[in-house]
Amino acid sequence: MENYRIFVEKYPEFYVEGDSLRNELNENLQLNIKSLRLLNVYDLFGFTPELLEKSRYSVFGEIVTDRVTDTCDLEGKKYIAVEYLPGQFDQRAASAVDCVRLIEPEADVRIRSSRLIILDGDTSDEDMAKIRHYYINAVESREKDLSRLSDTEHAPVRPVPVLEGLRELGEDDLAPYCRQYGLAMNADDLREVVKYFRNEGRDPYETELRILDTYWSDHCRHTTFTTILNDVRIEDSFIKDEIQGTYDLYLKIRKELGREGKPLCLMDVATIGARYLRSRGLLDDMEVSEENNACSIYVDVDVDGKDERWLLQFKNETHNHPTEIEPFGGAATCLGGAIRDPLSGRSYVYQAMRLTGAGNLWRAVKDTRPGKLPQKVISRKAAAGYSSYGNQIGLATTNVHEMYHPGYEAKRLEIGAVVGAVKAENVRRESPAPGDIVLLLGGRTGRDGIGGATGSSKEHTEASLETCGSEVQKGNAPEERKLQRLFRRPEVTRLIKKSNDFGAGGVSVAIGELTDGLDIYLDRVPVKYSGLNTTELAISESQERMAVVIEAKDREEFEKYCLSENVEVTYVADVTDTRRLRMYNGGKLMVDISREFIDSAGARHYAEATIAPVRPAEPFSPDPDDRRTVKERIEEELSDANHTSQKGMVEMFDSTVGRSTVLMPYGGMLQTTQAQVSVQKLPVDGYTDTASVMAWGCDPYLGSWSPYHAAAYAVVDACAKVVSAGGQYDRMRFSYQEYFQRMTPERHTWGLPLSALLGALKMQVELGLPSIGGKDSMSGTFEDLNVPPTLAAFGITTVDANDVISPELKSEDNLLYLVRHTPKENLMPDTDQLKRNWSFVNDQILDGNIVSAYAVGLDSVCASICKMSFGNAFGVDIKAPADVLFDCCYGSLVVECGEELDYPDAVYLGKVTSGDDGMLHINGEKLDIFGLMELNGAMFEEIYPSVAEARHSALVPSGMDNVRPLKVKRQELRYKGEPVQTPVAYLPVFPGTNCDYDTAKAFRKAGAEVRMTTFCNLRSEDIFRSIEEMKKNISECHIFALCGGFSAGDEPDGSGKF
Repeated sequence: MENYRIFVEKYPEFYVEGDSLRNELNENLQLNIKSLRLLNVYDLFGFTPELLEKSRYSVFGEIVTDRVTDTCDLEGKKYIAVEYLPGQFDQRAASAVDCVRLIEPEADVRIRSSRLIILDGDTSDEDMAKIRHYYINAVESREKDLSRLSDTEHAPVRPVPVLEGLRELGEDDLAPYCRQYGLAMNADDLREVVKYFRNEGRDPYETELRILDTYWSDHCRHTTFTTILNDVRIEDSFIKDEIQGTYDLYLKIRKELGREGKPLCLMDVATIGARYLRSRGLLDDMEVSEENNACSIYVDVDVDGKDERWLLQFKNETHNHPTEIEPFGGAATCLGGAIRDPLSGRSYVYQAMRLTGAGNLWRAVKDTRPGKLPQKVISRKAAAGYSSYGNQIGLATTNVHEMYHPGYEAKRLEIGAVVGAVKAENVRRESPAPGDIVLLLGGRTGRDGIGGATGSSKEHTEASLETCGSEVQKGNAPEERKLQRLFRRPEVTRLIKKSNDFGAGGVSVAIGELTDGLDIYLDRVPVKYSGLNTTELAISESQERMAVVIEAKDREEFEKYCLSENVEVTYVADVTDTRRLRMYNGGKLMVDISREFIDSAGARHYAEATIAPVRPAEPFSPDPDDRRTVKERIEEELSDANHTSQKGMVEMFDSTVGRSTVLMPYGGMLQTTQAQVSVQKLPVDGYTDTASVMAWGCDPYLGSWSPYHAAAYAVVDACAKVVSAGGQYDRMRFSYQEYFQRMTPERHTWGLPLSALLGALKMQVELGLPSIGGKDSMSGTFEDLNVPPTLAAFGITTVDANDVISPELKSEDNLLYLVRHTPKENLMPDTDQLKRNWSFVNDQILDGNIVSAYAVGLDSVCASICKMSFGNAFGVDIKAPADVLFDCCYGSLVVECGEELDYPDAVYLGKVTSGDDGMLHINGEKLDIFGLMELNGAMFEEIYPSVAEARHSALVPSGMDNVRPLKVKRQELRYKGEPVQTPVAYLPVFPGTNCDYDTAKAFRKAGAEVRMTTFCNLRSEDIFRSIEEMKKNISECHIFALCGGFSAGDEPDGSGKF
């Protein structure tokens, strides 16, 4: 066996990626690079010369497009070689190993990939330094030394020390000790640790301290949200009485529910609305169980004409800290982690949306703050990471939006929200019992993600980029897809008593949370490479792993199912009756902590909160003194970063995979009116019209003015969007995302989240719409910069897909109305009016009168009309006063209807015109539809170019008068084989296949019998067996179909390897 290095470079005719990088560097760094060569480099270990030659063009290069060489002349050239840091997941290399093992199943090979950039010979050292700084993110990668060819992953195991003397720490030693060990806990928490181990009569292993630090981090135990608020004050302003009234309502509910003895904290305010509404019988559809990784409600689903009881599960997840420092991996694992939450609840995840917040993307790279990545780089790479993961795993993402606010430069906002579903009878929920066993499924464990939970709980500083490398994980979507397939099998889920996904804290939390008493055997945990010590095995946050509790007698059957789906499975722990978390490594007891102490969550934390005054303002009404023309005002609005079309970014996300999409991201014949909701049919095997509709509400500028109002209107906006699509607001269920600056001893910082949660609580109670889940992130601070107070509301309900409408204008001569919401005098929502309006609109949609609708708020009434017109290029003839046209009050709806609306809150605006003149006629002014369309898309084009150049006016049909049928000779195709009663279609599922269920459904609908088998490659014998199985099925079937997907896929660099 020998080691080799090969270089793969595209022929000049296929130099797309290299040219793209050259243009990016020239644009962002103000350079003048004339030529740039981009090569993939592979270091190959354990290859024979024969295997190298077989692999050269079947694995590493395409013979038509690539030149694959053993050397590269770098003499006298300027170049940069870049590789991943050891321990970071390298998908290209992992896929290459899989492909090589297809050629030689018993080969024990290792591969490392890297990139090589060769530049003009006269590129200055200063420019080379700029390129290095821009291209290499030190958190995930480093410059590669091409003079060495070595496999450095095999590092010796670092011993885990006993922290001698910890029991003897005095009061003055606690804070310095926390700093010395980089702990997220504070001196008060460490005091509890010292006290505990004094009582245990020993000093702890370092692993034990790291596990406690992880368990008690803000990320895992919501330390900030459970901090006890000793004193709450509300300062005087026009909204003081309103906020005081809501706070008094909260205290009244606490008393009514018998919770006066519980700590008064942000967590209690956040969760009490659901408790209260449940006590009133308004939350009878929520599933109540020990497992709470995702919100879970019961819904009725029509399957082939019969109603079935299903669980609908949804979850919102943030990866703000990881995405800030390593955007691609952080955003990818944001989605991966979000998927695993409902998946651990046995749901198949089929729907996703993404909401993000960024600073100024258009600022020059040279003006980036020290210690920060450029906002443009973060945004682009994060979009690439999230979409890459979703597109690989096969998850339709139909609603994508990025908000822009200067505060998000402190730390990015990266939210993924997902929806999953499972037939209720296929889910078993039982408490683990002594004698049960824990199995670890899925990916292997490496050093990626170590310290992620504690890192994301800390304030971001200038040093974070240099020191947080190990805290960011890399995602492996094809591995998670295998877990999805496994959990979609009812015979598997019925064996699982309890399940938990691996996220923050790794083994220590994912397995540790399953039950009170556990013996965990760390030396059994499958690893990506040797050299991991006890601490690393215990807290690594490597992705795509799941822990399940089953009865010991079911182990053989469960393992058989895992292996049939190509999922690695390992028996790693026993359930005990000890009420202690014990971990062994090589037979040695390394962790032994009582459950009571772990669950104590450290020291009690106390704070005081003051809700600051809200200055008088008119956030929803236009300036009455604005004398500009309609054209001037609407052009300014449509070209603003928060109103511009983001179509180029949205197009990065697969919106149709899974064949469940009801509303495409953009509607109309021009596909230029963006849908405000995500609507997908549930993933049933038969036919259904039951769909889930999800929407978000969030306004960071409103939050900067008044967190109380902003939270209330976040709920209102999500409701209005769902209503605009045909959904009923009164059965919506919510999950909130709270994102605030780092809390300090200063009282007003605590007043920000408290104010927002009170605003949201008021909406829950008044609208009867509970929030049954959520995620808090309280570390949005960088030096003197803070994120805006942010509460995003994600609302969901089910709807008959036949009742769903889209927002683009539908027909000439239809009428346009504003179903107007008028806020109260204190600018809070008038919920009585909103409930009447939304019910009226819903009735009109179901009656077929309202055919399109658009929720006002982020966009003014006028901007909403413009965007509704874009999709089909219809014109409008509008006559309305400026205070109506430029009103942007959340909860209002612009609606298009066939007949007049006789309703007190419906304001007549005008009617739809043919648009043949290409104009919108508004108050006597003519606005060019296509000019506004181009203006609305122009700002984003430089950041996220559209897939195709938008020449919208050329796409509008000019009528059918001269169209004639195409004359072609009809060709008859006849089947000449033996008659077949039921054709059999064979669908092999390879690593990375993600269209298997869609394809099978299409064949079944056409009347075929479907056979699906998974190609397994965990061991060499699995590969041989899978090939034999394929041969047999191909010989016995009538149709052989290859499903779409990322079949390990498009890596390394080229499609269809399997």
